[in-house]
Amino acid sequence: MTYEVFATQQEAVKNLAAEVAELIRSRAAEGKGVVLGLATGASPLGFYAELIRLHKEEGLSFKNVTTFNLDEYYGLPREHVESYWYFMHTNLFNHIDIPAENINLPSGTVAQEDIEAHCQAYEDKIKACGGLDLQILGIGRTGHIGFNEPGSDDTTRTRQVHLDDLTKTDAAPAFGGFENVPSYAITMGVATIMDAKKLRLMAWGEKKASIVNKAINGPVTADVAASYLQKHPDAKYFLDAAAASEL
Repeated sequence: MTYEVFATQQEAVKNLAAEVAELIRSRAAEGKGVVLGLATGASPLGFYAELIRLHKEEGLSFKNVTTFNLDEYYGLPREHVESYWYFMHTNLFNHIDIPAENINLPSGTVAQEDIEAHCQAYEDKIKACGGLDLQILGIGRTGHIGFNEPGSDDTTRTRQVHLDDLTKTDAAPAFGGFENVPSYAITMGVATIMDAKKLRLMAWGEKKASIVNKAINGPVTADVAASYLQKHPDAKYFLDAAAASEL
């Protein structure tokens, strides 16, 4: 596992987007597809904006790309403004040429009794597509990747999880209050994420500095799910100076 510190967030996302664009283009030249794992939240917004720019200004096509998102709030329909389906379409998919049938997200409205089968089907589809070539990650203040809260070890797969109060607190402003934040989500597991051929994690700002240091320099532990990236053969953190300030 490695990390790189950039002077600005914009410089970091340009570097990451260039890496992803090269992967997409090289595979397209071979007549092959690319499977990307995607993340939501504030961290990847600049990265998605740069992918859109590459599409519109430099002709980057996403027609050979299949995507799988990490997670979704349980109980939110697709049209809810805080659903990750809505987030991804608003901030990326509506602005590029990815085929609609290539977009995959967990469902937030699957019936409770069908969740286990839904999660298994998600795992099966990732495998059927050849696995994740590159997984984009952010990191929560609990150390979560996806919604793998403290206690999530490297045997976990796609499943329903209970959200930590700190995670809900961070989401509260968007939902108009803590009490409106869903208590559950469906997320890829740590093992699902670790199966990706490449992992790329973005973190910005002083609020992430402490948990970034724990994830990179602390022990590998289920208490900090992101710490498992230390064991991955091709994982890299993209950090601004503030997020790297405690390293």
